[in-house]
Amino acid sequence: MSGRWLILGALVLAGCATLTHEALLARFGSAEPTRLDAAPVAAAGGVSYRRDVKPILDQRCVVCHGCYDAPCQLKLSSWDGIARGSSKASVYAMRLLEAPTTRLGIDAQRASQWRDQGFDAVLNERTPTPGNQLAASVLWRSLALKQAHPLPATPVLDGRFDFALDRAQSCPRLAEYDAFEAAQPHAGMPYGLPGLSAAELDTIARWLQAGAPDDPQQPLPVAVASQVADWERFLNGTSLKERLTSRYLFEHLFLGHLTFEGDAQRHVFRLVRSATPPGQPVQPLATRRPYDDPVVASFHYRLMRDEETLLAKTHMPMSLSPERLARWRGWFIETPYMVTSLPSYAPEQASNPFATFAAIPLSSRYRFLLDEAGFFVMNFIKGPVCRGQTALDVINDRFWVFFVEPAVGADAEAEQMVAREAQVLRMPAAQGSNAELLAWLQVAAAQDRLLATKSEAMSQRYGGPRRIDLSTIWRGDGHNANAALTIFRHFDSASVVKGLVGEPPKTAWVIGYPLLERIYYLLVAGYDVWGNTPHQLQTRLYMDFLRMEGEANFLMLLPRDQREALRNHWYRGATPDVTERVLGSKFRFDAETGIPYEPGDAQPQLYRMLQRHLGPVLDTRFDLQREADPAVRQALQQLAGVRGESLRWWPETVVLRVDAPPHAARYYTVLRNTGHFNVATLLRESAALAPGEQTLTVVPGFIGAHPNALMRSTVAELPALARRVATLAGEADYRALADQHGIRRTDPGFWAASDALMQAYRQAAPTEAGLLDYGRLQNR
Repeated sequence: MSGRWLILGALVLAGCATLTHEALLARFGSAEPTRLDAAPVAAAGGVSYRRDVKPILDQRCVVCHGCYDAPCQLKLSSWDGIARGSSKASVYAMRLLEAPTTRLGIDAQRASQWRDQGFDAVLNERTPTPGNQLAASVLWRSLALKQAHPLPATPVLDGRFDFALDRAQSCPRLAEYDAFEAAQPHAGMPYGLPGLSAAELDTIARWLQAGAPDDPQQPLPVAVASQVADWERFLNGTSLKERLTSRYLFEHLFLGHLTFEGDAQRHVFRLVRSATPPGQPVQPLATRRPYDDPVVASFHYRLMRDEETLLAKTHMPMSLSPERLARWRGWFIETPYMVTSLPSYAPEQASNPFATFAAIPLSSRYRFLLDEAGFFVMNFIKGPVCRGQTALDVINDRFWVFFVEPAVGADAEAEQMVAREAQVLRMPAAQGSNAELLAWLQVAAAQDRLLATKSEAMSQRYGGPRRIDLSTIWRGDGHNANAALTIFRHFDSASVVKGLVGEPPKTAWVIGYPLLERIYYLLVAGYDVWGNTPHQLQTRLYMDFLRMEGEANFLMLLPRDQREALRNHWYRGATPDVTERVLGSKFRFDAETGIPYEPGDAQPQLYRMLQRHLGPVLDTRFDLQREADPAVRQALQQLAGVRGESLRWWPETVVLRVDAPPHAARYYTVLRNTGHFNVATLLRESAALAPGEQTLTVVPGFIGAHPNALMRSTVAELPALARRVATLAGEADYRALADQHGIRRTDPGFWAASDALMQAYRQAAPTEAGLLDYGRLQNR
């Protein structure tokens, strides 16, 4: 078989022009766009997609082709994604008008429907001869092209290779592939990475020649099916209270990967609105946003199996259990309140959770969000909004997040204020996905009215004998690690983890219910990645306001006479219009804190007090002090101590493998925290960089879904590695360091190193792990 695919690979490289319809017909036969509407079933004893092929595609292809930002929208993370094929349209693009949504499994269900939406086949949809199954498959031809033209034998690839996030993409159709091969012989797949092995190619060739069959879906274990039924009964209750509750839950869980406690196989589900009731096959309703009108007269909330490969950049797990169901029943159903009518799906109301869910007690909503605060913040980070520099330059590179204690932030005063200001709390998405940029002025004016109201409320609450102090900060009810989070920005991607990771950061946020809910509806429920550019810009601009609120809440815990100086340090170079919203004329808080401080800088004191305040619940798995080997710990602490200009040459996110035979390799993540004078400058981030303030955070394990570099070191080499990083003075220095320690994308051993890394990640974090994405690996 191995000789056959080599011969076929050479044959399909013939020709150099775009084929006409007649030429395609003569060469491959007529197209059958419905051929893949239903997956062919594998023959007994034949090659299995799930057992044999999918692991290869996952480890070699899905590391770049698994999400909205997959090149050519080609998602290879499931059979359905392969059958859908590729598109020349880009999801992440500037546009005057909203684009059609192209969500796999939602916006179309069959391959022929995707053809109607402009997607082109990458499997053979022509006469199914053994030769055509390869020669008429763009998927196969891209693999064969790499075999015919392997990577150049150089450490760093030349200018023929473009790895920019916004690079132009060819996305050739079958008719264009001859010309594409001639023009770009270096563009075989995996792009800019070593090719597949002969054994891997042989497996894929045999699968394709068999018609690219799928395997029958296995039935759910009885215990899992029983839990699905229990949850669907709960979600489809008929009372007004139950229906409003289910709507709230759906709008907050629709992006999550839901699993069931006790399920050893960890089947994954997504919560969808379906035209069909429990017990029948799910027919998801395709609406642009989760709160859009479902149109049908009646619908049902269903748990739909999700068999796509889990990716670290989109994996947001939540475990469903009887205990969680009991908590949700207690907060939403058993708590006494009245629902007299159901809210509208009209955009003006549906986009505003404070109006839509006003009947549900604020304390119930806030408790629900706090219980899995890390999950909901992860939705901000891993949802489709967080892709690219412009989406993320609104936050600092590392900061800590704390939450307002529910007894303070969800008491009667807070509930009354939220109810009173519900209309002022409206979100930019009320305009839909074809937003007008000038409407931004109305959104900004509403935010200023809200800040004035909040200033007055805080003055009334804390202007007398009552003081704001540490009792304001949620302690996780003594057991919940969601009480403290660390957010990292990696230039054009981001991560969130539980715990207070690294040295005390420059900034921190304190988040209460209104802020947490607004961020969620801004960046998750209300954000449309297919929306027009003004919609995306408004989202970015409004997030500026929400960051300022979180930072202002933190500043209120500090002594009054230190707040302004610290705010000015965070916002060096920003306009007064910005700083006055953090703490000034537009948001004022003049009351003194009730926290006792020693003389001197209060911010580090507050950080220490908060660490003690939250000590029992802090997640410490990313604490470098946990490293058992003192030699490794000391060397990594030396690396973590590197500061300043030398780090401009160090990548944002580095996975470092430390070899210590005969023991298994250990993995660490080295994160660069880029310094900023401020993060309030739209589209001019480079002017606000502070290279002298760059730092490193080094942690055991894995943080970040998009490594920029993979490196290796022995224990003995670690101290010298730390010294070299501290003395980097240019690209030549970094390249010399990478020559010794780098596992570059051109390394012949790249895939073996990648497989070991992925396995270690799954072992270290079995619940959270997913495939890392190699789309941002540097070529240096």
